[in-house]
Amino acid sequence: MVEEGAYWLAWTQISGIGPVLLRRLQQHFGTLATAWNATKVQLGEVEGFGFQTLEKVVQQRSRLHPEQLFTKHQQENSHFWTPADADYPRLLLETPSPPPILYYRGEVELQENLGQKPMVGIVGTRQPSEYGIRWTRQISTALAKNGFTVVSGMAEGIDTESHIAAMKAGGRTLAVLGTGVDVIYPHKNRDLYKQILTAGLVMSEYPTKTPPDRTHFPRRNRIIAGLSRAILVMEAPLKSGALITATYANEFGRDVYALPGRLDDHPSQGCLKLLSQGATFILKELDELLTMLGAIPQIDGIEASTAPEQLMPTLSPELQTVMDALASDALPFDFIIQQTGMAAGSVSGALLQLELMGLISQLPGMRYQKS
Repeated sequence: MVEEGAYWLAWTQISGIGPVLLRRLQQHFGTLATAWNATKVQLGEVEGFGFQTLEKVVQQRSRLHPEQLFTKHQQENSHFWTPADADYPRLLLETPSPPPILYYRGEVELQENLGQKPMVGIVGTRQPSEYGIRWTRQISTALAKNGFTVVSGMAEGIDTESHIAAMKAGGRTLAVLGTGVDVIYPHKNRDLYKQILTAGLVMSEYPTKTPPDRTHFPRRNRIIAGLSRAILVMEAPLKSGALITATYANEFGRDVYALPGRLDDHPSQGCLKLLSQGATFILKELDELLTMLGAIPQIDGIEASTAPEQLMPTLSPELQTVMDALASDALPFDFIIQQTGMAAGSVSGALLQLELMGLISQLPGMRYQKS
């Protein structure tokens, strides 16, 4: 007997049949196996099946053999789920357009798939400000320490910062790609990709070897929204993929949060628009955000500046001098040299050591601040 998953795959091979029509087929016939054997007249009763679509089904269905197709697909794509599988993410299955095939690589945690471990999406611009980076790191850290899995898209900017911060905090993270799960994009994130495979998952609805395409990324945003209980938009201009994710989140009944910014800041215009449309403010009191997201507030130690001094490691005199010169706001490299009176090479070496210890963070433009 051919498994139901084979029919999910077979239907995707027919041109013009996408996730929404597949969902309607399943709801109308009960199973896609039944739909596969339905007559043209029976298929015509399903909303969205016009004359041209019906003709394509009749012409192409006769040339496909679901069981053979499924076996071959498994050989080329070793890890994937269909909605017929018990491990398929439950929250994603509740959406109107769940991916018929969901490919993955990494470490699966069944509690996430069953919706028992909460996942929160963090999205934003590829060119964030220091303000956006700082708050993305703090919030991702807080979420990871409180048992949330951080979901994002492994793009440059906010996505990258959220993944890294979650993993540095010892938490899990999940990246939804607009390529095949074996294709790293952007290529500069190859090290991040490898780290995610050991601390979470990469997912995609596209089969292996699928290259990046600009049409893929808006579509993958619905998966980020579907997997997540809430979407946090950190910084986003008015024309941003993050706003597409927020739109999907609203359609799926997910909560949307936005980081407020200044009225004249270009990266904040999208967030301000979301807030004007009813999104919830992300405020400085992170315990309030965690409470709204359903976590027990445990945010002690998120910022090094508020941690008790006795928790700080003992530093050498040189490292301590550089550490004392830093603040919670980012300072340029030249200013740190002036403050310490040390040689540029010594300061550079000390900054690298402190960053590896997790005590400071480097921002664009060779600026540094306490973590």
